[in-house]
Amino acid sequence: MTYHAEIIAVGTELLLGNIANTDAQELSQALASVGVDVLYHTVVGDNPQRLEEAVAIAQKRADLLIFTGGLGPTYDDLTKETVCRVLDVPLTFHPEAAADIRRNFDTIFHREMPPGTLRQAELPEGCEVFCNRVGTAPGCVFRAGDVTAVLLPGVPSECRYLTEMALLPWLRRQSSGTILSHDLRIFGLSEPQVQELLGDLMDQAVNPSLSPYAKTGEVMLRLTAKGDSPAACEERMAPLLEQMRGRLGAYLYGIDVSGLEETVLHLLHRHGKTFSAAESCTGGLIAKRITDLPGASCVFRGGVVSYTNEVKASVLGVPQETLDRYGAVSEPVARAMAEGVRRITGSDLSVATTGLAGPDGDDRGNPVGTVFVALSTPERTVVRHMNCGSGRERVRMLASHCAFDLLRRELEHLPIEGE
Repeated sequence: MTYHAEIIAVGTELLLGNIANTDAQELSQALASVGVDVLYHTVVGDNPQRLEEAVAIAQKRADLLIFTGGLGPTYDDLTKETVCRVLDVPLTFHPEAAADIRRNFDTIFHREMPPGTLRQAELPEGCEVFCNRVGTAPGCVFRAGDVTAVLLPGVPSECRYLTEMALLPWLRRQSSGTILSHDLRIFGLSEPQVQELLGDLMDQAVNPSLSPYAKTGEVMLRLTAKGDSPAACEERMAPLLEQMRGRLGAYLYGIDVSGLEETVLHLLHRHGKTFSAAESCTGGLIAKRITDLPGASCVFRGGVVSYTNEVKASVLGVPQETLDRYGAVSEPVARAMAEGVRRITGSDLSVATTGLAGPDGDDRGNPVGTVFVALSTPERTVVRHMNCGSGRERVRMLASHCAFDLLRRELEHLPIEGE
């Protein structure tokens, strides 16, 4: 069965902008992986009347309604009551849900259960309960006429847990076959450039389908196929995947990886190499990204956050004359930083970043977003000059992307721009 979904997030704090609606983002990505098309996102405050109106509209345009938030035990947690009233499904007490809640307090939370908590065990009649092992509010799925409704807690960690452990398995059981997806990660091309290269393939793709997702500084493509078995899905995807590989070339850096850092980690392990990082504008982001991954200690020797010229000179050994002549944001300084950190850490490879993340340019005429990223090996040092635009987080992320991409290209013997 193929569903068309609407995600309805409940919470005044979302409308006020106090928190981001990460639940909807992660749910959309998860649903796409099992072939569910998300048609609408809706956000409603903690107001029963407006939620009633949203449910009434949603059931006319989608057959899978997924609600997040408003499942707690307090007076303003009215999602269950409101949704069930509109869909004409009574609430009943579910002893098995109550037992799970009590068990969580006894064995996981190790504290006394507050009064009123078992109100969360009142769920739609006939629903399938989703046991919540990371919080107190259970989720559930139930059918009402022509629609299927899902209730999930709004706390991101709880919503994520129930999505992965309960909702996705339930959706897979509803399908008569197998749904399989692969995520293709691309760096060095914008979304319009990817569209230009692959537009005809995207337009023609039905099964398998091909959907682009723009991320900060990179593009992700999700390839999804439906078939009788995983092997049948792979067979359906293979010709399209081969075409995409041919068109994207070296810009395609990985399939089903979390990011450039994971690809680089695997390559370093494979080649028995280590690297280090000298960071100015990225402020330690390269080191954070690689050390977030298990196994980083085998490939990452260390890093230096040289945010001032004094540290660039005294720790990394950047000549003061070079700093005075060219300025901190320059190709010669990036080169000297990379060579310095490789020397002092004893790593096989090294990268360095120096640039302007904002809010202002420098006294040498470099605008915000100017970044120099260097890669140093025992044989040579290369520097890539980037214009990353504005926004501190964007500049820092793009610069760290570039550093990992230079490492990847070196390890895979791929051409590096400017050589």
